[in-house]
Amino acid sequence: MMDAIDYKILHCLKRNAREKASVISDEINLSVSAVLERIRKMEKSGVIKGYTVVLDHKQLGNGMTALMEVSLEHPRFYESFTESIKANENIISCDYLTGDFDFMLKILTDTSESLEEIHRRIKSLDGVSATRTHFVLKNVKDEPTVIPR
Repeated sequence: MMDAIDYKILHCLKRNAREKASVISDEINLSVSAVLERIRKMEKSGVIKGYTVVLDHKQLGNGMTALMEVSLEHPRFYESFTESIKANENIISCDYLTGDFDFMLKILTDTSESLEEIHRRIKSLDGVSATRTHFVLKNVKDEPTVIPR
């Protein structure tokens, strides 16, 4: 069971996953050893699944972001569709939804021509019955997830 101190540690790690335990210790008024132990427990329990870097996709040449809604004609196509999506490096997230569409894809690419090719490939997958694509004009908020407590 997590408590308020665990959430404070997670907030510190959200800001900077490479933050030293001594800095976190000073910020939340807890000993360094206690901070380290709590982090280890959260890692072991799976609350903390890993550590990563936050990339600037524009500087990496992928300045175009699109969101694509996808509907499948039947649930039997779920497995083959999701495997194809997982194999596409330009699709950085895929959420299974309720509502009019079955999936929401987030696509990063460099040009409209590349997006068109990705779009054609997705539409040609077995079972895809409809798509709707939205260009992202500007990202307003994109943060690692920590539920506030």
